[in-house]
Amino acid sequence: MTTSQILVDSFGRVHTNLRISVTDRCNIRCFYCMPHEDAPFKPRRELLTFEEIERFVRVAAALGVRKLRITGGEPLVRHELPKLVAKLAAVPGIDDLAMTTNGMLLAQQAAALKQAGLQRLNISLDTMREETFERIARRRGLDQVLAGIAEAQVQGFRRIRLNAVAIRGITEDEIVPLAEFARQHDLELRFIEFMPLDAERRWQNDLVLPGEEIRARLEAEFGPLTPAERPDPSQPALDYRFPDGSLIGFINPVSEPFCSDCNRLRITAEGQVRNCLFSTVEWDARAILRGDGSDDDLAAVIRACVGAKKPGHGLDEPGFLRPQRAMFQIGG
Repeated sequence: MTTSQILVDSFGRVHTNLRISVTDRCNIRCFYCMPHEDAPFKPRRELLTFEEIERFVRVAAALGVRKLRITGGEPLVRHELPKLVAKLAAVPGIDDLAMTTNGMLLAQQAAALKQAGLQRLNISLDTMREETFERIARRRGLDQVLAGIAEAQVQGFRRIRLNAVAIRGITEDEIVPLAEFARQHDLELRFIEFMPLDAERRWQNDLVLPGEEIRARLEAEFGPLTPAERPDPSQPALDYRFPDGSLIGFINPVSEPFCSDCNRLRITAEGQVRNCLFSTVEWDARAILRGDGSDDDLAAVIRACVGAKKPGHGLDEPGFLRPQRAMFQIGG
């Protein structure tokens, strides 16, 4: 592949990672993502078909994209998702295929997803207590998530990570139990700072539980954490090792932005291409996919999106503007 074919933004960041939202719907209502009631879901006819997603990925792969992550909403509510996984796993050039899920439907679908070619899983787990789960998700379901994690391990996924959103005033007492659970089950755990992408727009800075504070709590319980190797400089997490060698990660977009190494772009469930979670601009791929546009036209849209990427998300800058769309509408 020549230099002219790869996706490089104006700051020299090479983009090889695509996140694909397959639905804006979800079976729980986490307050850091969705409204409690009356979520404004897109009509199903507006969502990209599996064939349209596959075509987009083939064009992106020809431009150097190598890693895919399926997101939502909750991707497992999308009917017959393993069929899409099989299509994407077969795209030439794609060598890493992952999915982020809340785990509620994972016990039923893990085997089919693994057989279809899904390699890795990130599973949301903010708490080990049903009471706190309901407070965050506004639905019951912790036992279903734990069953999904167990079944994913039975199916032998290459790597399973747990994602825990950290929220001051709610999850401080969850830090050590989550770490203990992850260590007991040989799982990687990553704590993620609460970001201003909630649909009800209740985020404020004093609700952010910084990664550094979480790290201090873990060290008080388990001993000193030492920085782990960083084989992929574009990964969002800062990884550390416990004294016994097990991993723990911190994704700190608010307190420690990591934009300088970002290699990710996104496509929403209805086919809008975005270069950042916090972008206020989108590029319309669906119009090309459903019109008479060529693959070259799609490639031009992807290049324009990457070329317009800003140096950072701007959370730490004066005048930061929140995107109008919430996390469930963008894709995690």
